[in-house]
Amino acid sequence: MNADNKYIRFDWAVKRMLRDKANFGVLEGLVTVLLGHPIKILEILESEGNQDSADDKFNRVDIKAKDESGSIIIVEVQLTRELYYLERILYGVSKAITEHISLGHPYSEVKKVYSINIVYFDMGQGSDYLYHGTTSFVGVHTHDTLRINSREHDAITMKTPDEVFPEYYIIRVNNFNDVAKTPIEEWIDYLKNGHIKDDTTTPGLSEAREKLQYLMMDDKDRRAYEHHMSAIAVQTDVLNTAKLEGRAEGRAEGRAEGRAEGRAEGVLSVARNLKQMGVSASAIAQATGLTPQEIEAL
Repeated sequence: MNADNKYIRFDWAVKRMLRDKANFGVLEGLVTVLLGHPIKILEILESEGNQDSADDKFNRVDIKAKDESGSIIIVEVQLTRELYYLERILYGVSKAITEHISLGHPYSEVKKVYSINIVYFDMGQGSDYLYHGTTSFVGVHTHDTLRINSREHDAITMKTPDEVFPEYYIIRVNNFNDVAKTPIEEWIDYLKNGHIKDDTTTPGLSEAREKLQYLMMDDKDRRAYEHHMSAIAVQTDVLNTAKLEGRAEGRAEGRAEGRAEGRAEGVLSVARNLKQMGVSASAIAQATGLTPQEIEAL
């Protein structure tokens, strides 16, 4: 990689530059690599994460795309900590399904949804950097997979639940520590480290090399980007400090109660620091899991 090339972080670009239709190729490449077949973005959907305020530390960007079967694909990028992250994923998918079928229309119009979640924080246990989940119904006694009758083109066909129910991908960016050899590894290397090979042929990354170079930004965007990166650094620092304080206090107590109290005080310490920085209550709630009432009482 050319040392002069500094690429913009994906979480920032996806909320701003990649919303431009001329730059859809970058997002299309990522989804194509994950799903294993080409997709075409139709539009960027509005959601509660499409905000541009200075204290917006979380991202949720939804795209409406189409493949050969007409499936809907939802891409969600999440940056901050969230105690109920799985529940939020489920809510986003449910919302996507209900928003794309009109009241009174037949259920046959329900489209399959793919939820792609790019996680930049520690969300629990698991050593892999890429997780994939589908829904299936397995016989308790026979262990066979249930198949359901369905009508398509005036003919009765059989479908398995995973052909209809949502499909989930979770990319745990910070768990990737390998040399990028495959297309998905090249993508995750960019997501984590900002690396893009000069001779890459991976879908989306060649477009990213052309469109997401830091030196190509104008002064206004560069200042906004640097502010964004500073905010991430501060948030990461206070969260890591809270972890250390919680562990130390828990060890000093030597009991489970002490560990729980230490973690709780660490979360409160994070919230106080963010509040003193002028971060909004909604952003603090996203970062710590505290309620607005708890934040107001600090």
